[in-house]
Amino acid sequence: MANTAGGAAGPPGPRWLDDDERAAWLANSAIMISLPAALDARMQRESQITFFEYMVLSVLSEQPGRTLGMSELAGRTAASLSRLSHVVGRLEKRGLLTRSRVQGPGRRTRTTLTDAGYDLVVAAAPGHVAAVREYLIDHLEPADLKALARIGTAVEGAVAGSRDEAGAAAPGRPDPPADR
Repeated sequence: MANTAGGAAGPPGPRWLDDDERAAWLANSAIMISLPAALDARMQRESQITFFEYMVLSVLSEQPGRTLGMSELAGRTAASLSRLSHVVGRLEKRGLLTRSRVQGPGRRTRTTLTDAGYDLVVAAAPGHVAAVREYLIDHLEPADLKALARIGTAVEGAVAGSRDEAGAAAPGRPDPPADR
């Protein structure tokens, strides 16, 4: 819907998107919906894990001791603790990671990638990178890549700020005492 200026006094209405903003939003919406779905289908077909499961395993594989607290892992995968807990439970049943309670006050838990989980993420990585290239990277010019990185950083900053305001864990923040 285009911007319109109403003549009547009253509370301000929504700031509607202009044509360029709407086109950019719709193109981005298509990426947000279709790209994860395509990556998910391919990961399941090729590696028998979902895209989100791959992201969890991948993040853990890059950590010292292949271990992170659940809150930090949630922040780094942009997931709620509830969603992450369900996925971690499934991966734990498959022997791909373990959970252990952190001593001290609160309900803090750390997650550790097992050797089987590490082997799976290493085996899945080439297919994941090939899919990312096929669906996204290889269709962009170098300037597009820089713009995409800048855009992604700006959007993540805005989203992280709204999570902070709502009291959710932000990426890179240490686990709060009430961690799950």
